This record gives sequence, C-alpha cells and structure tokens, in this order.
Amino acid sequence: MSTTADKIEIENFTSPKWRGNVDRAKYEAMRDALLSVLPTFAPGLSVADAKAKLLPLLPEEIFPDGAKAGWWLKAAQLDLEAKGIIIREASKPLRLHRK
Repeated sequence: MSTTADKIEIENFTSPKWRGNVDRAKYEAMRDALLSVLPTFAPGLSVADAKAKLLPLLPEEIFPDGAKAGWWLKAAQLDLEAKGIIIREASKPLRLHRK
C-alpha cells in the first residue's frame, strides 16, 4: 500500500489548473533522466530523440525494459514545462530544452 510520502504532486503545462499525485520514484527517475539529456539551448531535442537518449538511463527495477516510459516522459515533460524548468520550441516536431 502506498503512502503520501510515496507520491509527488505534478502539474500540467497544457491544463494549468490540473494537479495530480503520481508515484514519486518513477517521476523522479524520469525527471532526472530527461533533464540529463536535454540541452540548455534551442532548438533542443525532439521528444522522440529525448526518449531514445534517456531510456538507457532509467533504472531497470523501476522501468523494466522501458515499460511505461512514454507515459512517464510526457508526465515529467508537462510538469517541468508548467514549472518553467524546460521550454518547448514552436516547432514540428515539438522540441524541448532546459531553461
């Protein structure tokens, strides 16, 4: 059974009033991996390129064979954008970089 200490509240860049509680270990592992691969300058990386680079960095015990990594990547991306830690470029495909 999980406790509130096992959860972390995240935000959503595209839905500013939304807040949700998610698994802390999974979120923090994904957040750390994403921030470690994103450059600090534009144009940044596409989400697909970021995912390819961060997958090997994820702990196998939390993301066995990269399971659910796509969902957690999007959750971390939207939360970090809402907090102003990463920036999305107005491009197609969407590109991200650290602020």
